[in-house]
Amino acid sequence: MHCPFCSAEETKVVDSRLVAEGDQVRRRRECLECHERFTTFETAELLLPRVIKENGQREPFNEDKLRAGIQRAVEKRPVSTERVESAVAQIKHALQATGERELPARTVGELVMEQLRELDQVAYVRFASVYRRFEDVSEFAEEIDRLTTKKRAETP
Repeated sequence: MHCPFCSAEETKVVDSRLVAEGDQVRRRRECLECHERFTTFETAELLLPRVIKENGQREPFNEDKLRAGIQRAVEKRPVSTERVESAVAQIKHALQATGERELPARTVGELVMEQLRELDQVAYVRFASVYRRFEDVSEFAEEIDRLTTKKRAETP
């Protein structure tokens, strides 16, 4: 690790701690030449599958795009940033767990729908209306009926 202050190559780790629910390691480092201290974060590089869009185009999984879609759905709703980040992490974990190199975009969309159903029902319906291309109010009503029926079935 190069020192960000003097560009020296020799640094030593002073302290290491797990952060982000154990998904990252935070390291305090000290430059052996200028003695300045700085922090680095280390995460495992895990390969996520490529996404096959409806038109057949393939593109790398884009975490920022996923996060932006979820944030757009929960906009002006009482959903914390931590819960959004947790949903993003769970979706990424589910994608990695498939072991597939490529997945249809529909799979990603369904995982987002599952997470939003748990986070906030209004956000879920917002996302569903765009994702499933609702044409009129009756489609909103049908989705809300499905949501309430499912909720009643889950509640003992």
